Amino acid sequence: MKTPAWKTMYWLVKREFWEHRGGFFWAPIITGGVFLLLNIMGIIAAEVVGSRHGISFGASGGLQRVIADMDAGDLSQVGLALDVAMYSAMGLLIVVLGFVVFFYCLGALYDDRRDRSILFWKSLPISDTSTVLSKVVSATVLAPIVAVITGIIVGMLQLLILAVTLSFHGVNVWQLLVLAHPFRVMFNLVGYIPLYVLWALPSIGWLLLCSAWARNKPFLWAVALPVATGLLVSWFGIMGLFNLPTTWFWKNIVQRGLFSVFPGSGSVFGHNGNIVHRVAGNPGMDFMDLGNTYQLLASANLWIGVVIGLGLLAGAIWFRRWRDDS
Repeated sequence: MKTPAWKTMYWLVKREFWEHRGGFFWAPIITGGVFLLLNIMGIIAAEVVGSRHGISFGASGGLQRVIADMDAGDLSQVGLALDVAMYSAMGLLIVVLGFVVFFYCLGALYDDRRDRSILFWKSLPISDTSTVLSKVVSATVLAPIVAVITGIIVGMLQLLILAVTLSFHGVNVWQLLVLAHPFRVMFNLVGYIPLYVLWALPSIGWLLLCSAWARNKPFLWAVALPVATGLLVSWFGIMGLFNLPTTWFWKNIVQRGLFSVFPGSGSVFGHNGNIVHRVAGNPGMDFMDLGNTYQLLASANLWIGVVIGLGLLAGAIWFRRWRDDS
């Protein structure tokens, strides 16, 4: 009886998780723990410094009175600040996730050839297409899901730590927490993952292509080749030999090909290089709103990248099938 394709994919992705759980699982867990530790240390330091300089709100209930005197607009800003406290937990995790996905893709197909385990996997009734796609799913779905779940937990703990700290200064914890929007934050973070799958495809495709093609040092080929080409294009432009689009090349080839694995880069660079602000009432934080972020679907940059990414993945599958380092 033939194994269903979805079941094969499930076990392939599960294999990737167990073989790379250090990056997929422990990296965000440790990063989240370090983030919370640094915040607790910062709060303790602020309390100590405040007490040394006689700064205290606890005795007079000053903070509580300030909150009681706030109007609806002020309370909205407090809620926004609490949401930012939750989002801030994802800031460091996004950077870590980008590096994890980057180096995972670089080694995903190269390591199998280097340790000769490719001979075992090719002896199984698993196609090269399924193998490569399982690595794409692991990089664009599995890794972000683990990072987002970790970010949500860390964000909630961050919010709780902040509320408990303020409660020692006479602030009603429940009155404070009701101003936050934790479910909206969760929805925005989880909802961004499908968009990340599309936006990251050019980088994922390029890195997997280099991983499948390079006989050694895939990192050098993946990074040096586009950067060296960019420098060459810039040099031709400076010398006036050719009228080459230098800025366009660095933005749409080098930057797009190497850094699209970092979540959020689509919101920053997907609309003519600018962050889009369209959500009224929260200027400066609009890129965190899911409705605003999904405006990227109307960008030609996104869909051209998807097509190019699929072409690069096809190349990675071809090299996976025929590359022989023996």
